[in-house]
Amino acid sequence: MGAADVVPGVSGGTMALILGIYRELIFSIKSFDLIFFRLLFSLKIKKAFDHASWEFVLPLLAGILTAVFTLSGILSWLLQNKPVPLWSFFFGLILASIFTLIQHFKKCTLWILLWIILGAVCTYYLVGLMPAATPDKAWFLFLCGAVAICAMILPGISGAFILVLLGKYQFVLEAVHQRDFLILLLVAAGAGAGLFSFVRILNWFFKKYPNVTIAVLTGFMLGSLRKIWPWKKMMFSAAGTFQKNILPEQWNIDLIMAVSISIAGFLVVFLLNFWAKKRE
Repeated sequence: MGAADVVPGVSGGTMALILGIYRELIFSIKSFDLIFFRLLFSLKIKKAFDHASWEFVLPLLAGILTAVFTLSGILSWLLQNKPVPLWSFFFGLILASIFTLIQHFKKCTLWILLWIILGAVCTYYLVGLMPAATPDKAWFLFLCGAVAICAMILPGISGAFILVLLGKYQFVLEAVHQRDFLILLLVAAGAGAGLFSFVRILNWFFKKYPNVTIAVLTGFMLGSLRKIWPWKKMMFSAAGTFQKNILPEQWNIDLIMAVSISIAGFLVVFLLNFWAKKRE
């Protein structure tokens, strides 16, 4: 999840869905509620942690942070120097995960299909937006953290890409590299505030409308394929530069390698899914 969160266009929420931990993730984050903090501030530490699902969240958070701090440099280099193989791998991952998610529906009705299409159209439009120039003020960094974490928890909508749209991706990535903890603290504080409020909304939807929720999340992932398409061309306009998806120009060794990497990503999801079902 942490590695996915570093890449603009790939969501940590997508990886949670692929790995089969998405619902547990939402329910576990929700357990850190007002009761937990009331018990904690009353120094009833044991009762507080008995109330919350810390045994799930703590190792997960440790893994995410480890990946962010150790892989941000590698992934940043890959994005600059080897973008096609990197996007190919994630394209295969997400395409396969869409197929596995559809299997959750016992019957794919027209109603479910409409919700999938709605989620796909919204995400397809969102990932096509151009980045904006924005301030570096503390309040805006807090806001960036809050908005990005909401996107990060949603499959198909990348928190890193939201930072790109808000003009703060490179700014925050440099803060990670330079260990600028003041900037990171402001973004993290916003992320914490956004996360604990947003998961309650998601939890309610999962309880009230589980099939519709999964359908919309599936649509989000389908629409995100626009951003993750490996072959792009830099275009110029009055509003600035942007990337346009193109077809590969010719069949060569680079294309064969990209397709192979995409197939490998595709197979990873099915192997993970097979392994999870076997454990169950």
